[in-house]
Amino acid sequence: MAETCADPIRPHELAVPMPERFDAQLWFIGRIHTPWTRRGECPRRGDPDNGPACRIEVFEPWTPGLSGIAKHGHLQILYWMDQARRDLVLQNPNYGDRATGTFALRSPVRPNPVASSIVRLLAVEGPVLTVRGLDCLDGTPLIDIKAEFGAAP
Repeated sequence: MAETCADPIRPHELAVPMPERFDAQLWFIGRIHTPWTRRGECPRRGDPDNGPACRIEVFEPWTPGLSGIAKHGHLQILYWMDQARRDLVLQNPNYGDRATGTFALRSPVRPNPVASSIVRLLAVEGPVLTVRGLDCLDGTPLIDIKAEFGAAP
């Protein structure tokens, strides 16, 4: 069974029991390295123009999938927010007087904590991409990399 987070629930929030089993599985294909080690340090949204340079390390056997990636200026990065709680369906992100549904927010707190950022590709060195525009913790697991939609090949 999925674990619930020990973070306290804010006023007006609602946590639900987690399902007994998962419906799917995935592989982490790499690890993201950023300057942020605590959730409160992360920006609310990454800045592909002025944000800090971050590294994305792709693991074997997935590194051949990077072939041709250097010709893209921007990438979509999908990652797993492994430290986010997963059981809230109503959230009170600003400690206000009411809650908002999880699916109406960009919060990392969600049943499947998948995040997506459009980043600017700065460099490719073997299995390591240097990018700008991430907003996640150092050590975040990488799910997938896609050339930005509509970008020229």
